[in-house]
Amino acid sequence: MTDNYVPQDRVFLWYLGDPSQPRLVGELSLATGGRAVSLRYSPDWLCTGFALSEDLPLTSDLFIPREKDCVAGAVDDARPDRWGEQVIRRFEPSPRLSILEFLLFAGDDRYGALGVSLRADAYVPWRSGPIPSLAGLQEMDEVVRKILANEPVPELQRRLVRPGASLGGARPKSLISIDGEAWLVKFSEGEEIDTPLVEHATMELARTCDIDAATTRALPVGTGHAVAVLRFDRVDAARLHAVSANVALRAAGETLGYPQLAQLLRRVAPSEEIRSQQAQLFRRMVFNILIDNTDDHEKNHALLRQADGHYLLSPAFDVVPSAHGLGYQAMAVGDQGTESTLVNALSQARQFGLKVDAAHAIIAEVAMKIDSWKDRFAAKGVRATDIDLLAQYINGDRLRSQRKAFLAR
Repeated sequence: MTDNYVPQDRVFLWYLGDPSQPRLVGELSLATGGRAVSLRYSPDWLCTGFALSEDLPLTSDLFIPREKDCVAGAVDDARPDRWGEQVIRRFEPSPRLSILEFLLFAGDDRYGALGVSLRADAYVPWRSGPIPSLAGLQEMDEVVRKILANEPVPELQRRLVRPGASLGGARPKSLISIDGEAWLVKFSEGEEIDTPLVEHATMELARTCDIDAATTRALPVGTGHAVAVLRFDRVDAARLHAVSANVALRAAGETLGYPQLAQLLRRVAPSEEIRSQQAQLFRRMVFNILIDNTDDHEKNHALLRQADGHYLLSPAFDVVPSAHGLGYQAMAVGDQGTESTLVNALSQARQFGLKVDAAHAIIAEVAMKIDSWKDRFAAKGVRATDIDLLAQYINGDRLRSQRKAFLAR
């Protein structure tokens, strides 16, 4: 418990690809006046490990982030997100809450294959324990409501909400076990639409567009739903090292954009997979534009390290209409920056390894599938009022005219 926690200026990073055989990666230390966390690899990791990200090469250097309020390289992806930090603030009353404490208190459930321990001789995660089952969903939803309302949460209920898994944006979330598999479950924040059910319907629609999307389930809870996302950073007992596009592109000194990520795939993906990976990324970009998902920022794209050391795109996740009609994506699309147009998407199709005809074919296919989105959402149980609200944007003049232009070719 944190009642006994004495703030430390260093903790230890572990690699948990095989959780039964944790490997010490190195030492994490407070830097920049406590506003950042540095990494120094252990001698053994330098001999037998791999570079966690491009800006963390296998050298004995001390890696200090250039910016404040972050962690060196790929270790920054092991931090809890905004929701996770909120849970830690509520349930871990530590004498100090620096970035180092947030890393430590995230526990053993974090995204990817990295872990943090107070010890260098053994991996001992913070507050580890069994993951709640589906039977606890309603109670879990009640705990989330209490946290959002800043109400007291009984000690026995605190175990139902885990702060470590940052996959899927900053929405209220935790982990749940369904049929022996680990799922991330995301809850509503009390919005006027049933966002979790809309996310499930969107992910199902994405799959019809030949997008490799994470498996989701809509779970009835209260008067609405939660959405469960099957963890793709876990394969049986193994854990996969994950690097967000945010970390990967910054490490490479690149602009945060889709074309830049497509070019990065040329270097990190297996040679036989490059073309299909780049085309898949282009397909996701087009889908996000046409479904009005303008929250497609660089932390909502990830690369997973394979056994041979190459990286592949993770399944698409956190894909849901933003219902804002902003007209700009979160990441750069093409010559016109972040502008949400198919003309902009086509402007740098060559960066995705696509000839014009192939890019046009992908856009036409995605546009055709999205044209029937209302029927598909209704079939998943999305309320008519929610569909009408989303239609203001997805079927608004700006996006509908773009769809029709390609379907008419």
